[in-house]
Amino acid sequence: MTQEVDLDAVVRQRVRGLRLARGWSLDALAARCFMSPSTLSRIETGHRRIALDQLVPLARALGTTLDQLVEPVEDEDVVIRPDPEHVEGMTTWLLTRPGAIPGVVVAKMRITPERAARGPGVHPGREWFTVLSGTVRLRLGERTILVGPGQAAEFSTMVPHAVEPHDGPVELLSIFDRDGERAHLHGPPVPDA
Repeated sequence: MTQEVDLDAVVRQRVRGLRLARGWSLDALAARCFMSPSTLSRIETGHRRIALDQLVPLARALGTTLDQLVEPVEDEDVVIRPDPEHVEGMTTWLLTRPGAIPGVVVAKMRITPERAARGPGVHPGREWFTVLSGTVRLRLGERTILVGPGQAAEFSTMVPHAVEPHDGPVELLSIFDRDGERAHLHGPPVPDA
């Protein structure tokens, strides 16, 4: 019963929050979901339980999905506590949960000069990063570009490319598509020192 009450509270809060965010009165939302304003008011205040046949029209009227309307709220949905993954000269922290954003992975990376020299790689897709500290030497085709703190780079990964530290360690925030994740984030882990 507690789970049902909690779900009711979550849905009531979301309905009211979405309604207010759109600047709609109870009358405006009631007209959009074909309910009376008094029924909608009782649902929002918890004086009436939400019936299953009311959820779909409410979600549709509010421009959301039924899944998003009833999705449970937990602290773990908000805070990501990434575990570092180490390969020689590089530490990576994955900042997205698997499958959270289909086909996209966000990672913080620290690359040190100890990273083994690699030739430029090529793979389908695009890559984006911003430099948090240090300077990146981006080898992109025949060009070498220095990207400093606060600057970002975005490029086609069909061009031969390598991201390397320049004059010391570098920390960056990267966004990879599925192909970029496979090409840049998977390698044999090394034990913690």
